[in-house]
Amino acid sequence: MWVRIWAFLDWCFFGAASERPDPLGLLLRVLRYPYAVLRDLSRGEINLRAMSLVYTTLLALIPLLAFSFAVLKIFGGHRDLEPIIYEFFRPLGPAAAHELTTRALQIAGRVSSGVVGSLGLALLAWTLVGTIKKVEDSFNFLWRVEQPRSFARRVAEYTGLLITAPVLLVGFIGALHATMGSAPVQEVVRLPLVHWLRSVGLLLAPYAMVTAFFTALYMLIPNTRVHWRAALTGAVVGGVLWAAGGKMFTAMVVYSTRLDIVYAGFAVVVAALLWTYFGWLIMLAGAQLSFYVQNPAYLRLGLQQLRLSSVDLESLALRLMYLLGRTHVAGGRRWTVNRIADELGLPGIAVAQMANTLERAGMLIVTEVDELVPSRDIGRISVYEILDVARRQGSGHAAPRRVPMPPVDRLLASVEDARRNRCGELTLRDLVDEAPRLSLAVARG
Repeated sequence: MWVRIWAFLDWCFFGAASERPDPLGLLLRVLRYPYAVLRDLSRGEINLRAMSLVYTTLLALIPLLAFSFAVLKIFGGHRDLEPIIYEFFRPLGPAAAHELTTRALQIAGRVSSGVVGSLGLALLAWTLVGTIKKVEDSFNFLWRVEQPRSFARRVAEYTGLLITAPVLLVGFIGALHATMGSAPVQEVVRLPLVHWLRSVGLLLAPYAMVTAFFTALYMLIPNTRVHWRAALTGAVVGGVLWAAGGKMFTAMVVYSTRLDIVYAGFAVVVAALLWTYFGWLIMLAGAQLSFYVQNPAYLRLGLQQLRLSSVDLESLALRLMYLLGRTHVAGGRRWTVNRIADELGLPGIAVAQMANTLERAGMLIVTEVDELVPSRDIGRISVYEILDVARRQGSGHAAPRRVPMPPVDRLLASVEDARRNRCGELTLRDLVDEAPRLSLAVARG
């Protein structure tokens, strides 16, 4: 039943009606994005990532607070950490948020007092670097990034983030409080229009802060280039859902007595776990939306594994090398994986996998700016070699046992000989030069 429902929805959002130029077609193309995110959520993989990050959060919460406490203590701003922690726990209700904030700060204070200036601070940083690595893995999964950061980059970037983030956050909040508390600002705030704008600003402040935080995460955490427009789009949706969901969760906790009846004294802990799970789910859903905004070719495929036939793989390999060879001869802007994917109308993961295969075969190289260029003279790259690499790329499974079957073996050998004879000594250079020769022949005729 569900298979038929999802098939019908796919037909609605990706069928012929969605390609029409009228308002209905435009509406269907816009609705593809929330539909794709909801479809991926229903398949459960994002939910599992969110659940695992709840466990990661529990392990990292006290080390993160202790490390931030120790860093801010150097600048005398460790007391400003309390309102930030309270904002995180506020959806649990005022009483529970105050209790959890107080306990977390007490534990963090005791831990940080024993590690400042000692080896323990380095151990805390090491623990947090490993924790952020798990968060990066989840974001890389959503962005289809197969290559994580190197160990050196991970340590340098994560440590810098852990040191600068709490200082900047507390500094921003302190500057905001100092500005709002100054006498000139207080005089201006008394004006009716400014007072109304201040009230609206206070109402929208949680949404803006969460949106800015999500935008920074979506741009910095994945090990790929994320456009700011895509990150901001996902962050706006995620920030609104986070703030609105927090208010709904607060209302549910305050007006529901079942948690207290069933879990008694553990109700606060259970509520904290539930809110942490919903928070990660919202954050990952926003990251998935950012990915689709930047890579709309994946909207229909979603999180499903891409499977191309052998014919598709051969065609992709030839077309990819042809584009590189043509640019190598005629000049112009070099190709990247994303540009080739847009040109061929394929998901980027298919082009990336084929590019990796051809790179391992020594036919192309990837520059430091992720541009693809032939690795050797295109006159020495044979078409048969390209096709052979595309056909024989590893599937990840064990090779089947070779059982002698003379009729089948002779047929396969004859097919292989026919392919080799048809390609002959045709090279990539010949393939690139063929179009100008054809145009010249037509012009003479």
